[in-house]
Amino acid sequence: MIDRFASSALMNLAKGFPVVAVTGPRQSGKTTLVQAVFSDKAYISLEDPDKLEFLSSDPRGFLENFPEGAVIDEAQKFPSLFSYLQGFVDRRKKSGLFILTGSQHFGLLSGIRQSLAGRAGFLELLPFSIAELQASKIPIPELTALLFQGLYPALYDRRLAPAAWHANYVMTYLERDVRNILNVRNLSLFQKFLRMCAARVGQLLNLSAMASDCGITHNTAQSWISVLEASYIVFLLKPHFRNFGKRLVKSPKLYFYDPGLAAWLLNIQNREHLAIHPQRGGLFECLIVGELLKDRFNRGLASNLYFWRNNLGDEIDLLLDQGTRLIPAELKSGETLNADYFKGLHKWRKLSKDTKSPAYLVYGGKEKLTQRGIQAVPWKLASQEVRNH
Repeated sequence: MIDRFASSALMNLAKGFPVVAVTGPRQSGKTTLVQAVFSDKAYISLEDPDKLEFLSSDPRGFLENFPEGAVIDEAQKFPSLFSYLQGFVDRRKKSGLFILTGSQHFGLLSGIRQSLAGRAGFLELLPFSIAELQASKIPIPELTALLFQGLYPALYDRRLAPAAWHANYVMTYLERDVRNILNVRNLSLFQKFLRMCAARVGQLLNLSAMASDCGITHNTAQSWISVLEASYIVFLLKPHFRNFGKRLVKSPKLYFYDPGLAAWLLNIQNREHLAIHPQRGGLFECLIVGELLKDRFNRGLASNLYFWRNNLGDEIDLLLDQGTRLIPAELKSGETLNADYFKGLHKWRKLSKDTKSPAYLVYGGKEKLTQRGIQAVPWKLASQEVRNH
């Protein structure tokens, strides 16, 4: 088993809250993690129709079977559960009783906010990070292969072809979730929308244009994006509000949590195809932004990532907001450094009048170096190097 960095944050949350909720995409390893950390607890999956029926028919009686708590998988399948848990944990007055998992963020989150406010801690678990693979001495594929394969655990635990696994993932999990949440009848149209999202990774979100191209209404496009966010397929990177006298872009950027899934949706056939694909740069951005998100989430922290762009086209791919300072980072998939890669960062330093804070260029090469105060960081070390400052 590959050790998950989120284990420590999960145990710490269980020391301070009677209920801990672990959310994240399907097949990201949530069940494996909570069973490993809480191996002494009973495990109940609400995917099991018998367990779900027992819980639905007698919620109080069901919970009384677990005086020391339990791990409850896919907890959002029985929304009333959260109200019954409130009374149960209030009577027990003990930390770490119930560990809930769910792959639909708003289903789990809304139920907990209504009934378990102040009683539950949250942890978001994404697929493997490069640092986790390195720590477990799992060979890291070269960059193009990694962008094609992605980082879902099943692709490292078993010998599976990435294309076959991603096709099955979309069919069996994502489309089922969409049907459950939105009752989408035309799944082919939804999959077209999903592929359009993949074609726009790293770009500003323009829902009106996407709706028009897909032949759906703006409201439908908005609801579909919301479901993809809630299912941890895509995320929207927000623009930072720092203003230097120019009007700022207000639209978020669209990214996928996993570059391999986006590559499959782009119909990329193999590594060689990806190496020359026009979206290789966007997939590289997905990988690096995802790595920095995983580093935050694995430590139980919320995202502090933004991008910055003004109306003149000046842009920084990533800003890490550390409260007292902003750390800029540019993301370039090329393996060979050139002077153009550094231009945006030099311009940012001039605009911000901050030459003391670290600045990073994360690129597709292997060597670390510093140029005029800007640190060039190989992609494999992105989360460790950037996080350390």
